[in-house]
Amino acid sequence: MGTDTGGGDSRVLSVIVPVRNGAQFLPRSLAALRASTPGSWTWELILVDDGSTDGSAEIAEGLADRVIRLPSAVRPAAARNAGAAVARGGILVFVDADVSVHADTLGRIHEFLAGHPEVDAVFGAYDASPAAPGLVSQYRNLLHHYVHQREAGETVTFWAGLGAIRRAAFERAGRFDDRQYLVEDIELGYRLSGQGHRIVLRPEIQGTHLKRWTLRSMVLADVWHRGVPWVRLLLERRHSIKRATLNIRLGEQILTGLAATAVALAIAALASGEASLIVAAAMAAGLTVAGDWRFTRWLARSRGWWFAVRAIPLRLMYYALNVISAGLGLLQACADRRLPAALPAASAVRQADKTPA
Repeated sequence: MGTDTGGGDSRVLSVIVPVRNGAQFLPRSLAALRASTPGSWTWELILVDDGSTDGSAEIAEGLADRVIRLPSAVRPAAARNAGAAVARGGILVFVDADVSVHADTLGRIHEFLAGHPEVDAVFGAYDASPAAPGLVSQYRNLLHHYVHQREAGETVTFWAGLGAIRRAAFERAGRFDDRQYLVEDIELGYRLSGQGHRIVLRPEIQGTHLKRWTLRSMVLADVWHRGVPWVRLLLERRHSIKRATLNIRLGEQILTGLAATAVALAIAALASGEASLIVAAAMAAGLTVAGDWRFTRWLARSRGWWFAVRAIPLRLMYYALNVISAGLGLLQACADRRLPAALPAASAVRQADKTPA
């Protein structure tokens, strides 16, 4: 669809950072933004403090151009909307508080949108150098990087961890839906693309993720924070989503199906004690690993084979959690009496990385 007039000054980027209790990240993430060097464009930094209790707003006072203090915690969607409401730029750049952008990130965003007036939104990726050590944190962030590198190009979704939208398109789409929780950026992307706005993933637009992941936080994110809400969103939007991208592509659906088979066979084996079922479950798990060989090989090239081998159980867990998310999402849809007559194949999967992490 492209941009139109009435959307603010396209030479001004309004960077909006929502935060709740992010004091541990803000000194680095805001300093990284401040290190950006404007060219033919200028920018402003707006931090929206979402009822923090750890002094996040005080940290931001000396670094942000404007700090909006919300009296009580809302949700990320409402916090981002609050920042957009006072922004003066024609391009709204959303950055999570735990993302440290590269020095050229804002410049790349402006250069791309200035050179592609037909595109209304663009988002990037985590880089391949996550800040937190440890297998889980490294694996989790490298998975996000890999998926976004693989899926570069036009898409139908959006990521607010590091993404930009032309103000006119943002307003026309109705801003973030503050009824959504943790998938508000995905839902906005579906609305934007459904209205004819073009969205592009440019993985060279990068930031370093500062969050430390644990096994527990990964499971919670994969199921409750991303998985179940995304499954429900897919069910609700099944007739309007143009195509599957990122982690709902066909290959991911097949691997999730194999993982579901492995889980079902393992449960049956435990219930019956049949050795043949254990063998069948192992074979299904093996096929899942084999089908994901490209990612394992990429991990080996990036971190070595010892890292890649140790990440295989985490990858199997990822697909098993897809199955759990799909099941719980369907159960919730049934409870809400919103179960569709025919289940689309895409409802069996969900996104792991977009986390807003």
